[in-house]
Amino acid sequence: MSSSTPVLQIDIVSDVMCPWCVIGYKQLAQALQATGTAYEINWQPFELNPQMPAEGQNLREHIKEKYGSTDAESAENRARMTEIGNELGIDFRFSEDMRMHNTFNAHQLLHWAEQGGRKHDLKMALFTAHFTDRRNLSDINVLADIAAEIGLDRAQALAVLQDQRYADEVRGNEQFWVQQQITGVPAVIFNRRHLVTGAQGVANYTSMLKQLSEMQD
Repeated sequence: MSSSTPVLQIDIVSDVMCPWCVIGYKQLAQALQATGTAYEINWQPFELNPQMPAEGQNLREHIKEKYGSTDAESAENRARMTEIGNELGIDFRFSEDMRMHNTFNAHQLLHWAEQGGRKHDLKMALFTAHFTDRRNLSDINVLADIAAEIGLDRAQALAVLQDQRYADEVRGNEQFWVQQQITGVPAVIFNRRHLVTGAQGVANYTSMLKQLSEMQD
């Protein structure tokens, strides 16, 4: 691929509590590989539940309260996501005691990891920690552990979360995307111009990438 090949800029606005965010990313990743697209992904912060208390909330209770879903509907949706996840290499391990967590600290840690070029790696590790290992992502010690597990400095990670040094920047970034009329995730923005919401599927992403390539030629 020549150095003159246009690089597609991809902003993905997401929250690590969002199963469709990791599903959508994996679908997009397959489409990017299939089309040989040169790209750069920038993960952007969004909190699905900014008022979530530190102790979190039972997932089933949360879904029922927020969306009005019945237990049967919620179970059916989780089964569907698990099946889709299996096809994409995502190991969803939903359980009756699974909890939703406050993710503001997780977003701050991701902001810090970006400075060392490890934001994407940490994002993937956080998805796995929540959906596969069911770890508490509102606990700063757990977050520091996850950072260390991918080779980042645990002490620095913990310090970042203890002193909240990036809190204002992260709040500002979150507000920016809200001001762009992003009200749900995943939201994928190509070249800061073309917005796609929701997990679209590999075929649809592939078609979009081909159209974008033709527009860039």
